Amino acid sequence: MNKTVSAIIPAYNEEDSIEATIKTVKSIDKVKEVIVIDDGSEDETYQKAIKVAHKVIRLDVNQGKGSALNYGLKEAKGDILLLLDGDLAESASEAEKLIEPLLADRADMSIAQFPPSQIKGGFGLVKALANWGLKKMTYQEFSAPLSGQRALSKDVIKKIDSFAEGFGVEVALTIDVCKAGFKVEEVPVNMNHRETKRDIKGFLHRGKQFKDVLRVILLKMRR
Repeated sequence: MNKTVSAIIPAYNEEDSIEATIKTVKSIDKVKEVIVIDDGSEDETYQKAIKVAHKVIRLDVNQGKGSALNYGLKEAKGDILLLLDGDLAESASEAEKLIEPLLADRADMSIAQFPPSQIKGGFGLVKALANWGLKKMTYQEFSAPLSGQRALSKDVIKKIDSFAEGFGVEVALTIDVCKAGFKVEEVPVNMNHRETKRDIKGFLHRGKQFKDVLRVILLKMRR
């Protein structure tokens, strides 16, 4: 079967990199549509995205990554969904490596494993929490539990139906995919994107992320 790929890119205030990200993704073989969800940006993200993306969905207010992905999910027509962040710029070319395991039927979901961070961010609390929850619920260990760069088969999407809200979307997705019996493969990539630092803004972001991941894990444990 000649499978096609739909790329879904949620973006919030990514005017500096969104255009390069979209152009790079469009150049990847098999990618037939690029859908951008402008998640209530206050800069020129929408104006830049609409010039190059196949479709741009504009949200009036910021709703969070999971909700933004769900808008794109309703529009995507490809056999494989490629989930990417808007700040990858030219390094988005590495997304081709995420598609390959699905085309070869080795995996139903692939997860990008980034190179070691060059910037000291947090203290690893969110990643540790994610790893604990995933191991407890899936009996598997992951190197990149929080990575948002992923490729999903249509079978996965039919089973999962929708994405969790907030910053717990990746952990929730991995739990659901593994518990449904699908195969997951982590793929080393040379992607790079904006990293949070050890400053007030960074700590606030990681605090919200921790809260969302914890909420997802507790919710899944009750089911």
